[in-house]
Amino acid sequence: MDAVLDAAVDLARESAIEVADGAEWVGEHLGTHEDEDRLVTHLFACTMPGYRGWVWSVTLSRAPRAREAKVCEAHLVPADDALLAPAWIPWADRVRPGDLEPSMVLPKIHEDARLMPGFELTNPEFEDAMEIWELGLGRERVLAPEGRDSAAKRWHRGSHGPSAPSAVASSQPCSTCAFFIPLTGALRTEFGACSNEWSPSDGKVVAVDHGCGAHSQTDIEQQSTRWPANDPVFDTDAVVPESLAGAADEREAEQAPEPEQAPEPEDAAATSAETADEAKTTAPEAVDAPTSETESD
Repeated sequence: MDAVLDAAVDLARESAIEVADGAEWVGEHLGTHEDEDRLVTHLFACTMPGYRGWVWSVTLSRAPRAREAKVCEAHLVPADDALLAPAWIPWADRVRPGDLEPSMVLPKIHEDARLMPGFELTNPEFEDAMEIWELGLGRERVLAPEGRDSAAKRWHRGSHGPSAPSAVASSQPCSTCAFFIPLTGALRTEFGACSNEWSPSDGKVVAVDHGCGAHSQTDIEQQSTRWPANDPVFDTDAVVPESLAGAADEREAEQAPEPEQAPEPEDAAATSAETADEAKTTAPEAVDAPTSETESD
């Protein structure tokens, strides 16, 4: 370790404070390490918010036989336990299948292993290999064998392949269905499109060994009617017997008129007084009237 550079801690701190734009962001001295001959780096703790684990690095050097240290560079660097942002990944490499939206456009991949020019030998190892030429379509590139095989494997193990629940439950495969439209080219023997509007796979590419419940040749057994029989059956065990006489007494009790209420005490006294007066007026007539025996006497 160079003694002159190792002792120049104050010079290194001043450089770190100048870069940090404030002494409050420079912490304690963490150590020194020698990079090369007469080239030493001092490390200071960083106290800035959001920079956990980062350090201020100040590199000092001196000329041969010189007794004064000079600052080479000073900057903020991450330590082993520093909080770092994730590595940058270009958008073209970050986007995955299924992320594409209607307003998005994928960049062109010039070296795409799944594609090849429209006029090229399918297998250069064989001299008699057939050339590929998309007549009348005007496509610059066509699907390469690698891209075709990748798509076939992906479709075969997907939701429209032979391992789908509907295919396992189906009694017949799509290859025998009238709504199955085979693809053209090399995939004709493995895949096709479904054109049955009643099928959950309508408009989808399906494997020849896929299947569903909307197959054109399948049928179900005729089931018996669910309407009740002509002679209904009554469950007499659930009937609770009741007495008809008791029911009639209850109806008569409900229909009987309510009894008249007795008059109030005041009304009863008035009625008695009226009866006494009537008796006084009629009693003399009964006494004064002579009987036939009295007249004869």
